[in-house]
Amino acid sequence: MPYESMQQLKAQCMKCTYCPLCETRHNVVFGVGPEDAEIMFIGEGPGEQEDLKGEPFVGPAGQLLDEMLSIIGLSRRNCYIGNIVKCRPPKNRDPLNSEQENCRPYLDAQIQFIQPKLIVCLGRISAMQYIRPDFRITREHGQWFDIDGTKRMAMYHPSALLRDLSKRPETFRDLKSLQAMAKEHCTHLVFED
Repeated sequence: MPYESMQQLKAQCMKCTYCPLCETRHNVVFGVGPEDAEIMFIGEGPGEQEDLKGEPFVGPAGQLLDEMLSIIGLSRRNCYIGNIVKCRPPKNRDPLNSEQENCRPYLDAQIQFIQPKLIVCLGRISAMQYIRPDFRITREHGQWFDIDGTKRMAMYHPSALLRDLSKRPETFRDLKSLQAMAKEHCTHLVFED
């Protein structure tokens, strides 16, 4: 790994100019959470609120994510949250393949440092990068995959749940599956009341 610490990785990421997204960003959104987190959530990229604040999932979708985590005794205090791309795509469009490829080494390095036991992909784009390129979120959300020594699953992105309330019951089942998997595999995780 070319980085000796998470701090060195973050310092490099904060000054990144590998793709045109750097030209329109307000802030690089590196990721938040404990560096020894056993559960890592991966979204696709920052939105407007995240770009302004420099922190992932702080807008309406982030508030919903916080509520989802609290249902199963998790929070930002005991999980790591990041995105594939660290800069906001214009008008919150999907990140282009080239942008994902340029930025992915940062997230790969974060995963190497954190060594999570469980990875939860939030949405189709994240799942296509970290589970399988032909992943189908509508058919395969909530299923667990063993990849590179970590258990991985995908859930609907919180922004999709804001747009389509009918997906919430399925997502509740996925959350309960995550809770059960965490209780089985995360030895240091402290669930919150």
